[in-house]
Amino acid sequence: MKTINVAVNGYGVIGKRVVEAIDLQEDMKLVGIGDVAADWRIQTAASKGYAIFANTEDGRNAMTQENIQVAGNLDDLLDAADVVVDCTPKKFGAENAQRYKSAGVKFIVQGGEKHHITGHSFAAESNYISALGRHSTRVVSCNTTSIVRTLSALKRADLLKKARGTLLRRATDPWESHKNGIMNTMVPEPKIPSHQGPDAQSVDPELDVVTAAVKVPQTLSHLHYWTVQLTREASKEEVLKAFDTSTRTAFIKMSDGLSANNAVKELMLDINRPHGDMYEVAIWEDMLKVEGDELYYAYLVDNQAIVIPETIDAIRALTEIESDPQKSIDKTNQSLGIRQQFV
Repeated sequence: MKTINVAVNGYGVIGKRVVEAIDLQEDMKLVGIGDVAADWRIQTAASKGYAIFANTEDGRNAMTQENIQVAGNLDDLLDAADVVVDCTPKKFGAENAQRYKSAGVKFIVQGGEKHHITGHSFAAESNYISALGRHSTRVVSCNTTSIVRTLSALKRADLLKKARGTLLRRATDPWESHKNGIMNTMVPEPKIPSHQGPDAQSVDPELDVVTAAVKVPQTLSHLHYWTVQLTREASKEEVLKAFDTSTRTAFIKMSDGLSANNAVKELMLDINRPHGDMYEVAIWEDMLKVEGDELYYAYLVDNQAIVIPETIDAIRALTEIESDPQKSIDKTNQSLGIRQQFV
């Protein structure tokens, strides 16, 4: 079996999860992690035996002081890789893109970067084929990934006419709540549509979608409310069947006690998901309502985990190690334990 050599640049919230997911793939090999820090995250990565590369001289000095063995610099890491997954903070991926191009290595950036950086935005169930053999792609953000997954499922069933969504966004990542969280307030994005709707259209321009977003004082997940005009009158069963065509959409029920995001997070821990991660979009089945040609539903998005399977599939698409989208999706789903029913 051919193996793809993968580098990960940036070992933060997304980077460490991408690293762990790569380790689970039979057709991929992690060649190393690039970073500029020497804090507890990089120390943990080194303790797990990962090869650590210092992107800057200051980073090398800091790592040496912490007794972290440095395998080389960023150029050395890129020389060893077929593809690099950039998981650096927002805007750094755009700065790094030219360096990846100069090194002749394929690359993936995250949803915090703009579409024009790669000219292609990726969601596995929607446009895997168009990413085959490309030099680069952008895995869209957590919220955009959920929008494309759910609306594309309705579109495949020829049920989607237009969609309007309200997003209640977590304030920050849990690990840095002490740095820039918000308390006793809610912060709306300053314009409608918020950026997620147009971002979803960067994957599928045919989607008629408008979003509004509000930042709320919690960090566990995002919550979406959607109103969808269908192409015709339909039953709830038809809609559930349509959503079921996405293998990365799972149904949850309030009647099971899963009535809030903290309960769902606890469930992920109870089923032994690493970090309590949820890769699926969790739709409340018993809240979902269809009236004639109008659909109303709500779901949860794990902002730290949902893009991980998409990133793994993007690696396969760029390198053409797997040309069949469903085969790649199935491999990734199996390796990460993705499923459509939790209980």
